[in-house]
Amino acid sequence: MTGRKAARNKPLTPAQKQVNRLISVERAPIEHGFADLKGWRILTKLRLNAAQATKLLRALLVLTTHEVTR
Repeated sequence: MTGRKAARNKPLTPAQKQVNRLISVERAPIEHGFADLKGWRILTKLRLNAAQATKLLRALLVLTTHEVTR
């Protein structure tokens, strides 16, 4: 799915608005998680190989998503 942007003289159809809502619902928790990670400044001091860092970041995103949805 691709989000759409309304033009000045061409408003979005109800279907396009629904697609935009679905995209934003999926995207918001992930963006909040990345914002938390940046706020914690974890990434600046991280000294792991890529595989271990990926596992750590995924776990942190799961925890932050769980806390956001509580």
